[in-house]
Amino acid sequence: MRRLAFVLAGLLCSVAAHASPLDTSSARYAAYNDPLFSGSSQPDDSDYFRPQAVAEPRQLVQFDGKFAPGTIVISTSQRRLFYVTGRGEAIQYSVGVGRPGFTWSGTKTVSMKREWPDWRPPAEMLRRRPDLPRYMPGGPENPLGARAMYLGSSLYRIHGSNEPETIGQAVSSGCIRMTNDDVTDLYNRVRVGARVVVLQ
Repeated sequence: MRRLAFVLAGLLCSVAAHASPLDTSSARYAAYNDPLFSGSSQPDDSDYFRPQAVAEPRQLVQFDGKFAPGTIVISTSQRRLFYVTGRGEAIQYSVGVGRPGFTWSGTKTVSMKREWPDWRPPAEMLRRRPDLPRYMPGGPENPLGARAMYLGSSLYRIHGSNEPETIGQAVSSGCIRMTNDDVTDLYNRVRVGARVVVLQ
């Protein structure tokens, strides 16, 4: 059975490698960390995959032309993130947003990007949830998922998730959650310094 699982994983990896960035016909997959991984290097995204449920596949859509190409626009009410590509178009992604009492709006800048980031819950979160660990290394069990884009000096991030079932819902403490597949796609497009506009 284990051999069959590894063969299937290899086939899925091959299909994913040849899919176009906006191919929505195939299943979505999230990277697994190598269980033998140790040390400072990052996990290899192509090694292990598992299915993820998504609210809606990413797609190219018509979009308001007032935002410059490379801008990220997030609509918390629609639970959608738009990466503006230009010519009145954007790539639309489903996202999870802040739960009631944790929503926000404004303009930020992508100040840092990290692959398989580690996680240190902020003091505000630890006061609400003293049961949380003080530190978690990067990997598939980490709540920040496969990629994170940090928004200025704020506590907010656009990041992956180890809870793909929450995408499309309002459940976070203000961060913008994406599937690991989608956040990796966005991460590869976005540059440090990119403008992020969050709308209610």
